[in-house]
Amino acid sequence: MNENFEPKIIGFLCNWCSYAGADLAGSSRISYPSNVRVIRVPCSGRVNPLFVLRCLIKGADGVLVSGCHINDCHYSEGNYHARRRFAVLKQLLDYLGIDSRRFQMSWVSAAEGDKWAKVVSGMVEEIKKAGPNKQFK
Repeated sequence: MNENFEPKIIGFLCNWCSYAGADLAGSSRISYPSNVRVIRVPCSGRVNPLFVLRCLIKGADGVLVSGCHINDCHYSEGNYHARRRFAVLKQLLDYLGIDSRRFQMSWVSAAEGDKWAKVVSGMVEEIKKAGPNKQFK
């Protein structure tokens, strides 16, 4: 494995919780890797699984979808839909032969800046173990 490998991770973050949690981590000066490129979405339930596949096909090393905790969704049931959708996507990734470590979901509230930092650090470590995404090149 290349020691200088820095993974490129795309993060789809819920506007109400996860994005605010990431913002809190930054404003609190909590240190975490800067490998995640954030895409702010209204709700994790609005993220189409094809977005995840497209990110991986276009060269991202990993994709993170993060939303409100279960029962805390600002749109009532959005994170329930996301959880079901992405459980199926994990199985599809395995079926397609794509390392399922390249996709992760997390639930981070607006008050959990420290949890956001841990989620990002953990994902970066997992992707470094998986290595660069060369499957579609």
